[in-house]
Amino acid sequence: MLTFNEKLAIIESFPELERKNVSLGRINFQYPNSISDKKNIVYHLHPNGNGFIYAGHLDQYDTDEKGLVNIRDFTGDQLREILKDSIQRLSPNEKFEFEEAIIGDSNDEERWVDSENNQLIVINENDAWNIYFGLNLDNSFDTYEEAVEFLKEEGFSRKG
Repeated sequence: MLTFNEKLAIIESFPELERKNVSLGRINFQYPNSISDKKNIVYHLHPNGNGFIYAGHLDQYDTDEKGLVNIRDFTGDQLREILKDSIQRLSPNEKFEFEEAIIGDSNDEERWVDSENNQLIVINENDAWNIYFGLNLDNSFDTYEEAVEFLKEEGFSRKG
C-alpha cells in the first residue's frame, strides 16, 4: 500500500488537477475543465492513506453509488492509470475512440450538446432512436420526435 505522501506525489504529478484542502487534513483534487458536473477527481485523500477517485464513467472499475473507487490499496501504477483514464474521459477536447464503435457506418446520427458541453449522440438503430452518453445507452425512444422532445427538456440542442 502506498503512503499518503506517495499517493499525494502521484496525484500532484497531474498538472491538470487543482488541489483543494478540506477538513480533517483531507484533500480533494478537482479537474476544472471537466465536461461533466463532476469536478472532483480525487475525493477526500486522507493522511491515513484512504481516498477515492471518481470513475463513474469508466466501465473497468467497480464503483460505489456515487461513482467512486476506493484507492486505499492501489499500487502506484494503478493510481496513475485510474487518474489518467478519469481525466481523459472527462476532457472536453477528447475525440472519443468508442464513437466509431457506436456510430459505425450509420448516417442516421446526430450530436446534441448542453450548456455544460455534455455531448449526447442520437442514433437510429433497429427501429428505435437511441441516445448515448459515451458508450452508455442513456435512453431509447420509438420515434425521433420523442427523442428530440426528451433532449430539449433536458436542455440539449442539436450541434452543427
